[in-house]
Formats: sequence, structure tokens, C-alpha cells
Amino acid sequence: MKKFTIFCILCTVGMIVFCSKSFGQTSDSTRKDTAVAKDNFVTKMQRFAQISAKKSAEEFNADKAVMAQGRILEEVKKVMQKAKSYLKTAADTTGAKTELAQIEKDYNAAVDGVMINKGTAQTFRNLTATAKILSELLNKSLARKAKLDIQQQSMTGFRYQLDSLTSLPELFKFPTDSAELYKYLQQLKVVAIEISPIDSALKISSKSVQLLLNQVNVRAFTLQATLDEISHYQAEMGTNMFNREFANIWEEAGSYRPFREILEQGKTKGLLTLVFYVQNNIGKLIVLVLLILASFTYLRSLKKIYIENNMISGDYEGQLVLRYPLASAVLIVISIFQFIFFSPPFILNIIFWVLCCLSLTIMFRRFIVKYWMNVWLSMVALFLMAALDNLVLQASRTERWIMLFLAISGVIAGIYVLTKGRREELREKLILIAISLMVAIEFSSAICNIFGRYNLAKALLISGYLNVVVAILFLWTIRLINEGLFLAFNIYTKQELKLFYLNFAKVGKTAPLYFYVLLITGWIILFGRNFAGFDYIAGPLREFFNADRTIGSYTFSINGLLLFFVIMSIAVVISKIVSFFASDRHLTHTKEEKNIAQGIGSWLLLVRITILSIGLFLAVAAAGIPLDRITIVLGALGVGIGFGLQALVNNLVSGLIIAFEKPVNVGDVVEVDGQGGTVKSIGFRSSVVSTYDGADVIMPNGDLLNSHLTNWSLGGNRRRSTLLIGVSYDSDLEQAKKILSDILAAEHRLTTNPAPIVQYEQFNDSSIDVRIFFWAKSMRDSPAVKSDLIMAINAAFKLNKISIPFPQHDVHLPNLTTKTDIGQ
Repeated sequence: MKKFTIFCILCTVGMIVFCSKSFGQTSDSTRKDTAVAKDNFVTKMQRFAQISAKKSAEEFNADKAVMAQGRILEEVKKVMQKAKSYLKTAADTTGAKTELAQIEKDYNAAVDGVMINKGTAQTFRNLTATAKILSELLNKSLARKAKLDIQQQSMTGFRYQLDSLTSLPELFKFPTDSAELYKYLQQLKVVAIEISPIDSALKISSKSVQLLLNQVNVRAFTLQATLDEISHYQAEMGTNMFNREFANIWEEAGSYRPFREILEQGKTKGLLTLVFYVQNNIGKLIVLVLLILASFTYLRSLKKIYIENNMISGDYEGQLVLRYPLASAVLIVISIFQFIFFSPPFILNIIFWVLCCLSLTIMFRRFIVKYWMNVWLSMVALFLMAALDNLVLQASRTERWIMLFLAISGVIAGIYVLTKGRREELREKLILIAISLMVAIEFSSAICNIFGRYNLAKALLISGYLNVVVAILFLWTIRLINEGLFLAFNIYTKQELKLFYLNFAKVGKTAPLYFYVLLITGWIILFGRNFAGFDYIAGPLREFFNADRTIGSYTFSINGLLLFFVIMSIAVVISKIVSFFASDRHLTHTKEEKNIAQGIGSWLLLVRITILSIGLFLAVAAAGIPLDRITIVLGALGVGIGFGLQALVNNLVSGLIIAFEKPVNVGDVVEVDGQGGTVKSIGFRSSVVSTYDGADVIMPNGDLLNSHLTNWSLGGNRRRSTLLIGVSYDSDLEQAKKILSDILAAEHRLTTNPAPIVQYEQFNDSSIDVRIFFWAKSMRDSPAVKSDLIMAINAAFKLNKISIPFPQHDVHLPNLTTKTDIGQ
């Protein structure tokens, strides 16, 4: 801009000089000289303009380069700052090294007895436990590999950004001024000094990460190869399940390993499988605990109701489920919901079964006779010893003798129970079938063990005792469920919680048939998965449910669809349970508790909508349903609404309006189109109003909003009542008014503000009409108050000689002289 100004000034000066010369000379020669001078001036000015333009362009480019250099150096500083932060935090490989060392340690523990210290033959339990541990270690290795890949990519990205920024041509356009050049070179020197250690640190970290990546890749390859080899062993064992693996029990052992080492090996692998499984299924365990707490809360509340109504029998006959609510809740919930844990480690199953056995033992105390109590404790003791033996993963001659002892003990105990008699004292006769099956299984286990069929003998040993214990647990679980349903049915006999609440009249007094089928199926699963050939049956079924299927462009699996319906069903059940507990009248005793329950009940619709919405989103996410498919469904619903679902949508939207605006709440006394009643429930589509006649009127929410609705509860449950009385014309009106005022003042069920009013209205044909206006404190007391007032007024009027005339007419007849005239 400055050069441009100078250029303009010089042009002006030149023009002034030129004009002054041309004005002073008039001759032709002078004009000629002037023209030559003019040409020289123009040429000089053009040359000056070109030089100025060139310098301006050079200075502009220099300024542009300075700006670009500043921007590039600023970007370099930002990248260096990010790289520093990353190197301090995310680039730390200490955790990866520790995890790799732990994986190496766990791997060595897992392959003990399978790849090293093999012994004479492989065992099914050892292969199963090892495969579970190695699968988890492989998943950890792959997860660590993914993290290291991200670290390597991040550090490579930082180095690439620094290299690309420091290689830009703009950085090498140096200023022509020596002072500015010196300043710029000093700036580059500082940046180079800052970059050098960061670049070196990135190189070192990248090399360290690459070494760890190499180790992880080698470890993952080793784990996968070992898993493949174990799968081969398992397949071979499944096809040769009845073959001999060891010598007869009385013959010399083929190999020897101290039994203490074998026990330590089983303990280590068992704890590893348990820890890994708990880490991966912590959510399911939390759900299990919450279900136990919810069941305990319900059973405790039911027991409290029975105690308050003196309905508890002394020996708890038919009410065992209420005797120890916590034990009942643990037994019922674990027996049913243990199947949500897919392929759990055997040690976790033992924990579940021990908790169930302990709970049932507590309930059996002083409930069953001593003989059958001893039988139960004996079966549990034998089962626990067999279960502990099942945790021993490698075969030994010592263990085989222990197995033989346990099998023979089971045979003897079973035969003793079956032949002893006392069946009339047994509460569940089906247990005898399980005991008979146990005798046959344990006898087969002993024979297989004696003749070297170790894996089959061990599977039969634990299956025989498991068959009895689980059968007893399941039979008593069904019994407790039936008792709980029957006891609840006796309490909740009325359909007061219709629509979306639990309705015990519909549930029934006993568990449905399909529940028995599910428990029998669960018993078969628990029994069968102890055998090596179980995977040959479960594997194809698992693949059938997990296989991807395609319809058009939509891919789904049966497992995903089942998961969708299961989650939605759970959401519906949870919403019903929340509604039930929030509105149960049996759980509220004081007036404050009832007011709180009524306040909660008015929000139930919103609570249910929230629970169901969350359940829907979780179900969609868990099933992997793409959102674009949901938009298609919503579009189809929009078309359906446009054609024929207007009334349904109107009722649903009206339900939401009622939930948010709250013109009525649960428990309000309302009057709709002249019909009065109490709002019992507010549902999605309709609401229930219980009339004074005892009928439940199901009213669509749209009609409820569009009708002339009178809500007496909004005014404090007060309603003005009137009473019309006629007194005779000869009565003392002041005395009558005073008597009526005294009667009204003595009635404590009437409000004092507004106060009752007594006023005379009109002269009627037979009486003077007096009308009484009064407000009862509770609207429900209004009819009773009116009845009592009528009786009190009638008695007071009789006492004070005030008559209440009845309608009468005087008929005047003319004097008739003859009977004939009268007859006419």
C-alpha cells in the first residue's frame, strides 16, 4: 500500500511538470522537444510501474509464505503436544507386558495334564476345562492385539503428520532480509530441537509395541493351535465314549503322578474357569441377585398379610413357601434362572446347587420326618463328594478307588431307601423314581470304573447323584411355586388390578403344564452335559439357532429373534410387577401409606411406558435389527393408522395426555355422563372405573377425555348435598330453624367451612318448604350422613311437636237431597 501511494505521488508530480512546460513554450520546435520529453517520461513511468509491481508481488508472496510458515509451525506444535500426551498415557506398554505374562502363566496352568504331564489318556473334564480357559485366553490375546494395533497406528500417524508438515515447501522460503532470516532460522532451530526427542520416543515406542505385537501374534497362534488339538481330542473321545482308557482297577497303573499335584492342578483350573466366567457374565449374576431380592420382598409381604389376618397355620402345612421367604426365593429363582448361564463352569454349578440344597435343608427342618431328613442329608453329602471329585481333572488310581467307593455307597444307600419303606411319610413320591435311577446309574459307574472306562464312569458317577438332588430341588420348586400361587390367589380374589396388573385369577392356583415341561427339559440338560457325547447333540442345535438367515436384504438368526421376544417379555413382566407392588392395597396400612401409594399409582402409566420403551430399544439392539427396517415398520404403521387405526391411536394418545396432564388419577372419584365411580386403573388404551353398583366399566381413554368428566377428588372429595323438608303452616319457623341448625352443628362428619345452610324456600300447597345445604368431609360419607340427618330431624320434630305434613286436598261437595240424585 505504501509503494502504491508513492507511485501515485510520482505520477502527480510528473503531470505537473509536464503541464508547466507545455504552457510556457509555443513554438513548433519547442512542441517537438516537448513531445520527445513526453515519450521519455511515459517510458520511465511504465518501467517504474513494472518494477513496483514486481516488488509488490514479491513482498506479497513473502508475506504469504510467512503466514503459511506460522500456520505450519503451529500445526507442528499441536501434533507434538498430542504426541507427548499420548506417549505419557496410552502408549504405556507396561499393562500389555503384565497381561502377556499372565496369559503365559495361565496357559502353562491350562495345558498341564493335556499337553504336558499327559498321563496314560486324556479325560473329558480336563479337556473341557482346558478348552474354556484357552478360549478365554485367546479372546484376551486378540483383544490385546487390537489395542496394540491401535497404538501402533496412532504412533505411526503422529510420525507421518510430523514428517509431512516438516517437508512442506513453504517452510523453505527464506526471507530476503538478513534480520528476518536470522529470526526465522532461530525459530526453526527451536522446533527441530523440540521435535527430535518426540520423534525418537515415537520410534522407540513403536518398536516396543511391534515387539509386543509379535509376541501376541505368536501367543494367539499357539492358543489357536492348542484349541484345535483339544477339539480333535474331544471329537475322538465323543466317538469312543465306551472304549477302555485305562487298565482294570486291580492292575498296575500305566503312569504315576502325585495325587496332591493333581488336586492342585484341578483347583487352579477350576478357579480360572470361575473367574473368567464371572468376569464375562457379571450382568447376569446381578440380574439373578435382583430377582432373588424381588422374590424375597414379595414373599415377605405375602407372609405379613397372612400374619395380620391370622391365616398362618402352626405347622406351615401348605404354606412352606412363607416359612423362610429368603430361602424360598433363593431356591425358586436359582432353580429356574440357572439356565440363563450358557455353558457355565462346573464349579459355578456347584455353588448354585449348594445354595439351593442349603435353602431346602433350612425349610425341611421340623417340616419333614427325621427319617427322610436323614435320607436327604445323605444324598446331599454323597452328591457334594461326587461333585468335588468331578473337579479333579486328571485320572489317578487313588481317584478311581474314591470313585468306586462313592458309586457303591450310592447303590447301597439307594437300595436301603427303596427297601426300607416308610413311603407314606414321603411328601413327593416321584423322588423314589429318581432314587431308583440313581441306583442303576451308580452301579453302571462302578462297573465301568472297575474295567477301565474312566470317563464314562466319572460321568455316570456325578450324573447319578445329580439326578436325585436336582430332581428333589425341582419337585420342591414346583411345590413352592404352586403354594405361592395358591396363597396369592386366596388374597387377591378380586379382579381389582385388571388390565395391566397381575391377575391371580387368570394365573390360576397351580403352575401351568409348560412349566413342568421346561423343568424336565432343564433336568435333561443338566444330566446330559456331563457326558462327552452331549456336544454332538447340542452342537447342531446351537448352530441351528445361531446360523444367519436372509430374507431379501435382511439378515437375522433365530437366536436373535428369540432374544428380542425374551427381552420384550421381561420388560412386560417387570412393568406388571412394578405396577402390582405400587398399587397393592394389601401392602398399605396407614392413611399416609395409602396416600403415597395413590400418588405413585397415578404415575404408573408413565413408568410402564418408560420400562417398555427401554425394553424395546434393548431388544432391538440385542437382536441386531437395523434401524432402517424400523422406519419401514413405522411407515407401514402410519399407513395402517391412516386407514383404520384412528380410534386405537386416539385412545393411546389420550392415555399419554392423561398421564402427563393428569385430569384424573388412580383413586379419584369421578362422574362420567351421569355415572359415578372410582378410577381403578389407567392403561395404555383404556381405563377402568369402578361404579358404586360394584361394576367395573372399561372406558376408552378417548371417550374419557371427550366426555363431560366431573372429578370430585380435585375439589378435595367434597360434594354439596341438599335435603328438602316441609313443615306445617302452624309451626314455629324460628324454632324449627334452630332445631335444624343444632342438629347440623352436632354432626361431626360435616365441614364447618363452608358451613351448613338452613333456608326457607317457598309456600307449598301443604307445607312451608325448608332446604338444608351441607358438605360432608368425605364424599363417601355423604349418603350415610344424609340418612342420619333425616332420622335425627324426624325425632327432633316429633319431640318439639313440629309436624311434617303430607300432601292433602279438601274436596267440597254440594248438599244432595235424594239418593237418586246421589246415584246420578
